[in-house]
Amino acid sequence: MILNHQIHQNIDQSAKVPLVFIHGLFGSLNNLGMLAREFYDLQTVIQIDVRNHGKSAHSSEMNYAVMTQDILETLDFLNIEQFSVVGHSMGGKIAMYLTGLAGKRLEQLVVLDIAPFSYTENHHEQIFKALFAVQNAQVVTRQHASQIMRDYISEEMVIQFLMKSFDKGQWLFNLEALFNHYLNILHWQDISAWEKEALFLRGGNSAYISQAEHFIAIEKQFPNAKIQLIENAGHWLHAEKTQDVLTKIKQYLN
Repeated sequence: MILNHQIHQNIDQSAKVPLVFIHGLFGSLNNLGMLAREFYDLQTVIQIDVRNHGKSAHSSEMNYAVMTQDILETLDFLNIEQFSVVGHSMGGKIAMYLTGLAGKRLEQLVVLDIAPFSYTENHHEQIFKALFAVQNAQVVTRQHASQIMRDYISEEMVIQFLMKSFDKGQWLFNLEALFNHYLNILHWQDISAWEKEALFLRGGNSAYISQAEHFIAIEKQFPNAKIQLIENAGHWLHAEKTQDVLTKIKQYLN
């Protein structure tokens, strides 16, 4: 599948390899824009809507193998051979899976607040309830949709994040497919160890990289990874502590 994407071409022949940004669950290519824009003058930047999100095609099939293959097909379409990648949450798992399918093409890997691990906690139960409630109510304005969601979600930042994918009374993401394949999204199938250096950034207030088993999983599959803490940040660390995240990414990519 060729995914919807934005490419900011850098014609400087001495620039580094293209840098790909992959968003998380319920997101779109704009969600990592505050990071991506900082690299427009340094290298070619590609921001991608993964399948069933944003303006990319909907599909009843959704797992990390097909989502990763979509990324590679899109890069092939753009005639991009070597690349580096930044991925958040679900997008971080896609980024990690790239090391198994295209490890020789991938030069550098940045993973934001997710581990190569099969999570069992359902962090999105209330979010799904809210999204279906909006869909079933058939409201057309963001104001009405937000009001409904507040009955299920207390964090205003989460509501505003989700509302970025609400357009003309419809969710841009394929809600049914995300719900039906939620266990696939939580799941992880171990891949061969990737020996290159990688950077994992974790939010100090987030549970996604917080337990011993999370660190063990990272060390097993990415033995040369550096895990760095973003203090006073939750799962959306790139939005909460943008400059701190950018500083660490730039240090790694340089």
